[in-house]
Amino acid sequence: MTDVWQRPQGSESVSGRSILIVEDNETLALGLRTSLEVEGYKVACVSDGSEGLAWLDQHTPDLVVLDLMLPGMNGFELLRRYRGSGGEAAVLILSARDQEVDKVQGFRIGADDYVVKPVGVLELLARVEAIIRRVAAGRTNGDGAARASVHRFSDVLVDLRTRSVMRSGNPVELSPMEFDFLAFLIGSGGGIVSRETLMQQVWRYSSGVTSRTVDQHVARLRNKLEPDPAQPRHLITVRKAGYRFQR
Repeated sequence: MTDVWQRPQGSESVSGRSILIVEDNETLALGLRTSLEVEGYKVACVSDGSEGLAWLDQHTPDLVVLDLMLPGMNGFELLRRYRGSGGEAAVLILSARDQEVDKVQGFRIGADDYVVKPVGVLELLARVEAIIRRVAAGRTNGDGAARASVHRFSDVLVDLRTRSVMRSGNPVELSPMEFDFLAFLIGSGGGIVSRETLMQQVWRYSSGVTSRTVDQHVARLRNKLEPDPAQPRHLITVRKAGYRFQR
């Protein structure tokens, strides 16, 4: 087992677009690292949950790729403690656990995406790219401050870190896909987003997804978040172009 696998490469791993892989399968972790580095990311690997949490206490990567079944501390506990301490890096859970209850738990404690093993390299890279893009879109301009995780409009508060939505102080239940859809629109900074882009970046062109699916999600979000769904103020339709978010 190499030193690269046992320890991250130090401070250089967290400059620019950086990723921490927390995975105890050495072959898988090294394969992921190679694929991500080919794409231009700076990548560090740890194989133990406790070591991963300690590493995150010292560094802030753009993304954490997190296994759930880990020695030292399982992935759920790592994520719970990380979010509880104010950690804001995006987290993609990559696990063989495919039960809905595991996915729901992961999202509720702060995961940004959940991918079931085995997964194709191209799909995983697309998901990583989409999350990194959302992180970049959420960063404040000019001074390099940490990305904004809380967004407010009307009586709605959206916390991207905890994947929670409140309206007039009351929780709003969104499905994982509804939340991803809303987060992507918010992260687009008011720009027009086409249905094709939404299908590619939110659904990754999953089987059965059509432009009608996008429209249905917009309608459901308007019913849950808009003061008057028939005359939306925030989730705006741009005729023949797509949608945009307006505060």
